[in-house]
Amino acid sequence: MRALGTELPGLSRKPLGEHNYPPGQHGQRPKRKSEYGLQLIEKQKLRMNYGLTERQIQRLFREAKQSRGPTGEKLLELLERRLDNFVFRAGFAPTTIAARQLVRHKHVLLNGKRVDIPSIRTKPGDQITLTATGKRIPATIESLEQPSLERPQWLSFDTASTTATVTRTPAPDEVPFPVEVQQVVEYYAVRL
Repeated sequence: MRALGTELPGLSRKPLGEHNYPPGQHGQRPKRKSEYGLQLIEKQKLRMNYGLTERQIQRLFREAKQSRGPTGEKLLELLERRLDNFVFRAGFAPTTIAARQLVRHKHVLLNGKRVDIPSIRTKPGDQITLTATGKRIPATIESLEQPSLERPQWLSFDTASTTATVTRTPAPDEVPFPVEVQQVVEYYAVRL
């Protein structure tokens, strides 16, 4: 987060604090970034926050490019619709990484069925809840009491049954951190 200069809620709950400069011995010197450097930083923000490999984000970019509408907005929508992100944004896990682990360990029920694939794409009407074992995990209990982020408008949460439902597709402006998605589009336009 210090290297990218932005707090990424999906990566860590910790704030940047007083060390809001890049890490390392020479991190306190102001450096001018090239156009490539700025594009790379924006791409890395998306990769790190959502916990994706380079191949995964390239695949999503190709899919966004082939769809109708602006490529950048579609890319953000595809990232927000991932199951692991939905579990995180619903407040079941403190970070996206922890949400992915919940899914991989089969503690998440999607529409009443156990799933273990974090990249499943959710759609309006999908419901998630945790298994009985998943509800007893200390990190999950703590996260439900104090969610990392405020729940977005595109999902509804029922506290009585601890169930979250997708009400609509997420909008690009509902990404929980500042990102210039056009820089990401320009980065991949040259490379793919």
